[in-house]
Amino acid sequence: MSEKRDFEPRIIGFLCNWCSYAGADKAGGMQRSYPANVDIIRVLCSGRVEPQFIISAFAKGADGVIILACHPGDCHYKEGNCRALQRHTMLNMMLEQLGITKERCRLDYVSAGEGEKFIRVIGEMVETVNKLGQLKINHGNGEN
Repeated sequence: MSEKRDFEPRIIGFLCNWCSYAGADKAGGMQRSYPANVDIIRVLCSGRVEPQFIISAFAKGADGVIILACHPGDCHYKEGNCRALQRHTMLNMMLEQLGITKERCRLDYVSAGEGEKFIRVIGEMVETVNKLGQLKINHGNGEN
């Protein structure tokens, strides 16, 4: 039981440069804190986040991954966030085959002006992954 209490999830966040990253910046500008469990990777567009990036994050020890995109209709690159949604849907099927529940990989929308929403979404993701516990992947070499 104490092992579960000591667990701090490691989450990788892929944030769109134009909206979600700016939302994170807004949260910082408001001097609001959010869980430090999320390692942020700034990408030019959420549509640029390839499924292999997510799978690689899990393989390298992430317990969860969050992709934050522009709201539908607000993509700087017109359709990148739609591409991200399509990839996320496909990715969930792939992750299930690997034994990774869909709750460990979340896609959401945060605009540049939504610092409060950014904080809430990050907090929800950390709470969800914390309840799921540490991800243990069998790499085929007898280790979990």
